[in-house]
Amino acid sequence: MKFVHIADMHLDANFNSLNCIENLPEKRRLEQRKIMKKIIDYIKENDIEYLFIAGDLYEQEYIRKSTIEYINKLFEEIPDTKIFISPGNHDPLLKNSFYNTYNFSNNVHIFGKNIEKVEEDGVDIYGFGFTDFYCKNSEIENIKIEDKSKINILLVHGSLDGGNDDYREYNPLSKKSLNKLGFDYIALGHIHKKSYDEEIDQRIVYPGSTMALGFDELGTHGMVVGEFTNRDLKLDFVRLDDREYKEIEIDVSKMESVSDIVQEIDMQDTNSTDFYKIILTGKRSFKIETKEIRRLLDNDNIVKLKDNTKIAYNINEISLQNDIKGMFVKKVLEKYEANLIDKETMEKVIEYGLEVL
Repeated sequence: MKFVHIADMHLDANFNSLNCIENLPEKRRLEQRKIMKKIIDYIKENDIEYLFIAGDLYEQEYIRKSTIEYINKLFEEIPDTKIFISPGNHDPLLKNSFYNTYNFSNNVHIFGKNIEKVEEDGVDIYGFGFTDFYCKNSEIENIKIEDKSKINILLVHGSLDGGNDDYREYNPLSKKSLNKLGFDYIALGHIHKKSYDEEIDQRIVYPGSTMALGFDELGTHGMVVGEFTNRDLKLDFVRLDDREYKEIEIDVSKMESVSDIVQEIDMQDTNSTDFYKIILTGKRSFKIETKEIRRLLDNDNIVKLKDNTKIAYNINEISLQNDIKGMFVKKVLEKYEANLIDKETMEKVIEYGLEVL
């Protein structure tokens, strides 16, 4: 039995991080369609029996009917492949969602708010879908597998072993509890970083997002392909997104002008495929305007500039000056020494204040 496991495609996402370049967000949305076509072509070429989509297939807020029609036509191209969808927090099974209002291909099954089991030849597939943008308890961990002689698969969108408030809002799951259920494979979605080969014979898997959506999703993105031979499971990762988001740090401490920064950025080893975020660090002795730097750059693939530099002030020396700058710095230092503000706040207040003065 062969399957493809994808999640977090976020079709028609707004790609806010790419707004600095005209038409780039729309181009990226078109690339999402191409990636969906890649998945379907792979399924055709490799006789894949099941496609598991573990939530956030699209963005409820932005999805266009034309996009739904496009992916459904692709689904119709693989009539012998059973497609199972577990709606997530970005594409919940709302009353007005396309999952409820659009007539999907006959080979598509969409899970709802009640845990459901679908019986296939030699395989039982269990699933659950979000019916709102939040889910605090799906009761997945109470499932009792009915036929352990078959391959049993669970498809669900949720947060595994998190500890913050976000984790508790999006179907919190415990790896320990999931392992006790006895599933042969648990196809998860929600976390955009892939996790499929971190342990021997791993059966609880996040494929990660099929496409990187921003600079918080570095590295390669794609899908997980699995094949059961009796109870033995072989997993592979197939890259789908030709692009990567990458970060480059540049220390400006020894530079004397914006021109030096631009020259250093131009010398970086970049390519025309990936998107780059330049992070400026170190102590600076001149004013930096990221908009000015961007205007001077020739490389359109540098889509974000972040200024993490600090002004190279000698705070103690300035505090001894008998002028308004010295008085200002001395007052701020007094607040810091009295534990009224922390060091980071103190440094920022002095930096911003001295720039104004």
